[in-house]
Amino acid sequence: MATHAQKLRLPDSRYSWLRLFTSLAISTIGGIGLWSTVVVLPAIEAEFGVGRGGASLPYMATMIGAAFGGIAMGSLADRVGIMKPLILSAVFLFIGFTVAAWTESYWQFIVTQAVLIGMLGSSTTFGPLVADASLWFVKKRGLAIGIVASGNYLSGAVWPPILQYAVDSYGWRSTYVGIGIFCIVAMLPLAIMLRERAQIDHSGDVLGGKQVTNLPRKAPAYLQWLLLLAGLSCCIAMSMPQVHIVAYCGDLGYGTARGAEMLSIILGLGVVSRLVSGFIADRIGGAGTLILGSSLQCLALIFYLPFNGLASLYIVSAFFGLSQGGIVPSYALIVRDYYPAREAGRRISLVLTATVLGMAAGGWISGVLFDMTGSYQAAFLNGIAWNLLNMSIAAWLLFDRTRLRARLAT
Repeated sequence: MATHAQKLRLPDSRYSWLRLFTSLAISTIGGIGLWSTVVVLPAIEAEFGVGRGGASLPYMATMIGAAFGGIAMGSLADRVGIMKPLILSAVFLFIGFTVAAWTESYWQFIVTQAVLIGMLGSSTTFGPLVADASLWFVKKRGLAIGIVASGNYLSGAVWPPILQYAVDSYGWRSTYVGIGIFCIVAMLPLAIMLRERAQIDHSGDVLGGKQVTNLPRKAPAYLQWLLLLAGLSCCIAMSMPQVHIVAYCGDLGYGTARGAEMLSIILGLGVVSRLVSGFIADRIGGAGTLILGSSLQCLALIFYLPFNGLASLYIVSAFFGLSQGGIVPSYALIVRDYYPAREAGRRISLVLTATVLGMAAGGWISGVLFDMTGSYQAAFLNGIAWNLLNMSIAAWLLFDRTRLRARLAT
């Protein structure tokens, strides 16, 4: 029989909720590595004398580093638990931001962002952390994943205004040093709080949890690749407003501070969207949540094309934030529907890696299209095209889920 201590650590327990909000705090702090270059983009453009596409390259490099780092850290978390990867994350964020502050060349800055801040720093605070949270919930798994995934958006909502003020007051280099110190001081004690590991039974699922999706656990071979393409396409579309809204407002004459406010609105309302989507996902599943969020995101991107007044940009950005928050967490739910818990760290991190790569590629492509055309209209159209691909995949996944349930019912 399970001991009292073991019962306290079963899925959906009070301990699970304590872990969840600890994970949310870590994700909010560690996610700064993925958003800092968005705010300092104009400063990098001016200091190193590069174009908009070149100034977007550090962001892309950071996201690519975080993507591949997420796969490695997710696999490590499957073997040793999430605490050790998080400790490594805190240490390398401190080292990375400090080194980046002292770089003398554009390429040194890019390499530091990619390897120290992205790959070894922030990578653990997204995919692996979401995968770990999914092991501690069954009945409220959708809500739990939505909460911890909100850390990425909370980070983007909280940090840009702070960073914009710090950059304007002290310069981007001093700001980077301060970020590094704060990350290691705040993240280390929080990481230690996650030292417990979920108990996995002989079937590869979580001890004390029951599979509630009623789907076969032997997924078709192509499902993982389909999810990777879905993650890539949705985030190429998503990246245009998130990566370039600060620069876009500057180009329109509204100032970068206005753009930073809009970015905070997008990501702040993205948190609301992820929480609401979590409630919805516990009722309609990951596939249904995916197609809902993808359709609304596409509509929001279309609205950016005709509306570029200051007031209308605030409104469209708010709608965009409310629309797309539930898309990325839905992939984690789909993975947990089809695959056993012992593979969660690797498979969820792999899919969320595709979303990070999509953000990286989309941010860079939008910068290149701006350099080619002199405006962001082509970049918005590019995002809409990729969004339509994601909607097609989401529709297929929803159809496949419905077909499997019908087969099981008969």
